[in-house]
Amino acid sequence: MLRQSLQQKQQLKLTPQQMLVQKLVQLPFASMEQRIKEEIENNPALEEAVDAEWEAKDEQETDISDDNEAVDNDKYDDAADFMEENDDLPGYKLSVNNTSPDEENKEMPIIASGSLQDSLLSQVGLRNLNERQIMLADYIIGNIDDDGYLRRDLYSIANDITFLQNILTDENELIPILEAIQQLDPAGVGARDLRECLLLQLKRKAQKKPPVHVACEILEKGFDEFSKKNYEKLKEAVHISDDELKDAIAEIVKLNPKPGLAYSDGSEVANQVIPDFIVNNWSGKLDMMLNNKNSSKLKLSPVYEEMVTRKAGKDKLQKEAASFARQRIDAARDFIGALKQREETLFKVMNAILDYQKEYFLEGDENKLKPMLLKDIAKITGLDISTISRVVNSKYAQTAFGTILLKSLFSEAFQKESGEEVSIKEVKNILKELIENEDKKNPLNDDAIVVLLEEKGYKLARRTVAKYREQLDLPIARMRKQI
Repeated sequence: MLRQSLQQKQQLKLTPQQMLVQKLVQLPFASMEQRIKEEIENNPALEEAVDAEWEAKDEQETDISDDNEAVDNDKYDDAADFMEENDDLPGYKLSVNNTSPDEENKEMPIIASGSLQDSLLSQVGLRNLNERQIMLADYIIGNIDDDGYLRRDLYSIANDITFLQNILTDENELIPILEAIQQLDPAGVGARDLRECLLLQLKRKAQKKPPVHVACEILEKGFDEFSKKNYEKLKEAVHISDDELKDAIAEIVKLNPKPGLAYSDGSEVANQVIPDFIVNNWSGKLDMMLNNKNSSKLKLSPVYEEMVTRKAGKDKLQKEAASFARQRIDAARDFIGALKQREETLFKVMNAILDYQKEYFLEGDENKLKPMLLKDIAKITGLDISTISRVVNSKYAQTAFGTILLKSLFSEAFQKESGEEVSIKEVKNILKELIENEDKKNPLNDDAIVVLLEEKGYKLARRTVAKYREQLDLPIARMRKQI
């Protein structure tokens, strides 16, 4: 049976402009530059202004400051909530560029180098292998990863060659070919695990000194004990003294656990952090500027503006051209407006953080960091917590004491026995300092760290100490032990 009824619903409908602003707010400097380039390529009505045009425009507009008109907070807070559930933006990697804002922005050349696979293939051709063996070696090399390891087993590789290349082979035929590959440079390449990688490097050493022999024996007979730093059992298994063990470990730590990284394509170098904010300390007075040299130098295309203002004739093509130009101009205006709102939001959030953590930015001492949550900055700025999160999660600030991720400045409060509230970051720094200064022959376990922290006025449970230690990527006491 059909029925009619009236219902009232509250729905949040965002304009494309609001959604665009929220997406741009999240982007860090490097990704923002790329986003602008893409917009210029996709929208012919948007152009990059030359310096002379930009300076002329700059004289007519006031710089962004605390007195700027506030962004419509309610409108964009709603947008932030909506975007939190509808975010399709990928993560971005960044890179370090600690240059002065006045320096010319020059790209650093990256030296081109061949890949690890290319190097191995060229070396295989110099080995005493027949045509079939070279072809099989090429397939094995194609399965070696960027670290230099062969992660797949030879049985699976042999099956692939048989079914995909229609070449009948088996594991027994591939073993001597892999051994030939393992004789290539860099030493350790083609290993199937860390133990084999280290052994390949040790066995290739020109001078077979006693410590090298002992090191090989340790890896062959007591690798598990060595990896767990269980030195007493290791000495029993290999029948060596403390001095022999110490000399052998000294040889092992010189080895390269990832030999293939020497042939990396430079992406790790290229992924440097470019700061979004530049903070200067002028004799106790903090000054902050946005790193936006290129991101706002945009203008509308005069050609398209003229097409919009010109009266379209009765010709159908003229009308379609005018309609297209109007759409492109509107999209360009929206993008330029969204950029400006993004800068206002970033400026507002960073200024609030500077005021809140003034002592830290003046001295660079992490112990001066005050407990700070996203809601604290949201309350100061009047922006939504999700908007603050989007700003700080991926933005970096260049300071006199280094480039920092804004997210790292946020931490909860910890109350000392004296009643004083400090940042959890301060507790972690003290914990890290205790471990760095410990006796490495007898490292501190978590129970001992609990006692030492309590002596300093920080009363924590053992599981809390363990959690903070893990967050600092510090291993347990047994793994920190040295001989």
